[in-house]
Amino acid sequence: MRYGPLRQSLGYASRSVSATKIYGSGDTAVTALDDMTIEIERGRFTAIMGPSGSGKSTLMHCLAGLDVLTSGEIYLGDTGLRTLSDKELTELRRDKIGFIFQAFNLIPTLTAEENIRLPMSIAGRKGDEPWIQQVILALGLGDRLSHRPNELSGGQQQRVAAARALSSQPEIIFGDEPSGNLDSKSAAELLSFLRRAVDEFGQTIVMVTHDPSAASYADRIIFLADGKLVDEMLNPTASAILDRMKTMET
Repeated sequence: MRYGPLRQSLGYASRSVSATKIYGSGDTAVTALDDMTIEIERGRFTAIMGPSGSGKSTLMHCLAGLDVLTSGEIYLGDTGLRTLSDKELTELRRDKIGFIFQAFNLIPTLTAEENIRLPMSIAGRKGDEPWIQQVILALGLGDRLSHRPNELSGGQQQRVAAARALSSQPEIIFGDEPSGNLDSKSAAELLSFLRRAVDEFGQTIVMVTHDPSAASYADRIIFLADGKLVDEMLNPTASAILDRMKTMET
């Protein structure tokens, strides 16, 4: 069962305060984020949508500590990212943030199981074994653990990527068009699992997508245009999202 719109007692996993990101300078300057303040609730599935150039990928990259704001602040929990050194930021991304990319980003020479455990191996930790096995079981990867990425279908590779993101129990997972390279069946399977990860495991997920069907799995959609927050939608449906996107395009 999805959390209702009034379930806010878990607080915020991430937030931006007056976030501004400008690329270039002078006449060639482009404002990707324009004084944007957004709160990402803990234990919920949030989708970020908007036309091309609206700032949705820039917002996700800044929230995840992959890019640095020109001004303003990004918080992960109570930690301000701009106060962190490069080493501290790298450790924060490794220990508290999970990523699922459109291109899977699996290491081709490692098995599925080695890819799943890679973040913990890099950190020198074994991880919570019962939790890891639960994730592997939930994603139906038990019989694929010894396979390398080139021996897996696209859907299976993305499920490995999802398991890798979840295995270290991060505070928040960011997905950049995670279903974009999948066929409709594989996409539905992945998105259904992400929905379960929120409902059953209490995970916090933020996903950038252009697909109304994918976004309909979220609890909340944030709509951006020209680097600004222009609207949001709770408990969305694909048809309602499509209508809203058409309105934005015109």
